[in-house]
Amino acid sequence: MEHLLDIDGVSKRFVKQTTLGERIARALGAGGAPEIVRAVTDVSLTVSRGEVVGLVGESGCGKSTLGRMVAGIYTPSNGRIRFEGAPVAVSRGRRVEKLTTRVQMIHQDPFASLNPRVRVADTVAEGPVAHKLVSQKDADAYVADMLERVGFDAASRRRFPHQFSGGQRQRIAIARALAMKPDLLVLDEPVASLDVSIQAQVLNLFQDLRRDLDLTAIFVSHDLGVVRHVSDRVAIMYLGRIVETAPTRTLYAAPAHPYTKALFESVPKIGAGRGVFRPIAGEIPSPLAPPQGCHFHPRCPSAGPRCGREAPVLKSIGPGQSAACHLHDGGVA
Repeated sequence: MEHLLDIDGVSKRFVKQTTLGERIARALGAGGAPEIVRAVTDVSLTVSRGEVVGLVGESGCGKSTLGRMVAGIYTPSNGRIRFEGAPVAVSRGRRVEKLTTRVQMIHQDPFASLNPRVRVADTVAEGPVAHKLVSQKDADAYVADMLERVGFDAASRRRFPHQFSGGQRQRIAIARALAMKPDLLVLDEPVASLDVSIQAQVLNLFQDLRRDLDLTAIFVSHDLGVVRHVSDRVAIMYLGRIVETAPTRTLYAAPAHPYTKALFESVPKIGAGRGVFRPIAGEIPSPLAPPQGCHFHPRCPSAGPRCGREAPVLKSIGPGQSAACHLHDGGVA
């Protein structure tokens, strides 16, 4: 299939802001080196037209940061992100300039992503009017159509966000993104803050819109059940790196990386009977000081000496499936 998005060797680092006292201490030679958060490290991934790729991992693994780089909110510290061969965004000093409106993002918290002082009609119409996708004269009818697509009647457009429930607000956020006529959506945990019953409504809406509009999407989530429901292919992230990718059916039937296996083993299963819950050993290391070699090796039951010395490379291990693990690359000794 045609690659709509190419992520090539992307890394993102954030330098911790220093206080006035720390800057004075460093000027006098008493301060240490600046603290650097390595949020994403050497990630490569492609997304084909019409495909939904699930991006899964623990909190702090860098999946939201990667999603924001794809959406043009951040620019990579290293590597390239290209949409149909062209950059999504460039840095202009401290400012990030987004170069395309065809990539849109739906954020996790619908209570924070909508301006409480702006009516829904103006929220949905602002982008399309500003980018001349629709004229000011036709904006009201356009907004009404967008809201109807996500299950609202046209009268809802005159209301403010606080007059809607959480699930309704998230549908408004979806309408706002769709109003920009995107070719690629980045959904950053779009149902994580919603009740379970409302989650199902939003997910079913997404599936309907995907079918009707032939959407391409990156679906960021920590919920393996949700990702299985909506994704064609899944990428597993751990501490800034992608450790495994595979078609959804393949990954859920036969996970290859020890971290992926541990994630699946930690999910409760209906009908499995009484068992002992075995969480992943240890805690996720700090991105300020990630381990040498394989980032997962301090918690991995299969780790060997090589894992602490050498970072594994994401390599093909089967049809459509790749893993970054020495178990599939010559052994851990």
